[in-house]
Amino acid sequence: MDIRRLEIFCRVVELKSFTRAADAVLLSQPTVSEHIRLLEEALGEKLLDRLGRQVLPTPAGDILYRYAKNITKLRDEALQALADYRGNLAGHLVVGASTIPGAYILPTLIERFKAQNPSIRLTLKISGTGIISRELLNGGIELAIIGAPSKNQDLECRDIFSDELVLAVYPEHPLASRPSITLDELSGQPFLLREEGSGTRTVMSEALRDHGLDLAKLDIVAEMGSSEAVRQGIKARLGISILSTLAIREDLNNGALVKVSIEGIRMVRPLYLVQRKNRQLPPLALCFLDYLMNHSQD
Repeated sequence: MDIRRLEIFCRVVELKSFTRAADAVLLSQPTVSEHIRLLEEALGEKLLDRLGRQVLPTPAGDILYRYAKNITKLRDEALQALADYRGNLAGHLVVGASTIPGAYILPTLIERFKAQNPSIRLTLKISGTGIISRELLNGGIELAIIGAPSKNQDLECRDIFSDELVLAVYPEHPLASRPSITLDELSGQPFLLREEGSGTRTVMSEALRDHGLDLAKLDIVAEMGSSEAVRQGIKARLGISILSTLAIREDLNNGALVKVSIEGIRMVRPLYLVQRKNRQLPPLALCFLDYLMNHSQD
């Protein structure tokens, strides 16, 4: 079996999409489909089921995926061992992130790391905190940065970056001219909420609950799957919300959104570096981990 073909198969399984897998491995979608067809033909088994827009492994695909992950990992370790002998860093690393660190922190750090190590391939997978945690547990990714600590005992979390959540309104909103409001004043306002499982939502709901306000008391007009969707919803005057300052920094600077303080509440949250407990990281992951720790205060 061709190891590159196994790697492409793994990306399709992990991303549940031929299109997203094609982007991740830098190939066209028809080329990825052809690789999977040839792999299925060589093995005499159907490996993937196309269920609408989602792709899921068949029972045979599940078996192959477990072995294919080990094969590609062993390949990367062998390449790294040879690269170490030559004094270089090489291989392929998949890093995960929830929306905020994935969109506003990691891209610049990854770009700098790759510039220092041109022989590596590094894939960034961005999704909700809950999905990223599951990917860490099943071995789909080695390291991740998420917006809320995982409660799973098999995952190890440590603070690495920080972020502040603030109340954001559009400039014409009645609260925009107020330097601060009381928490009770949020109750009657149309409110946009991140989806269940979002780190932003988890931290926000815990902070509000600690100060006596349950989410059920808010006038929720929409639940959205990303901070970008909430940001655009506020600008479209659908409602107001509590968002990361990283996500709305540009809007605050140019006046497209306005930050309003909530009396007695400051929501500063850590962002967590998380990995599987007792899992031996491959050399490239260890090197990137060290890079992140050394640049966490940049």
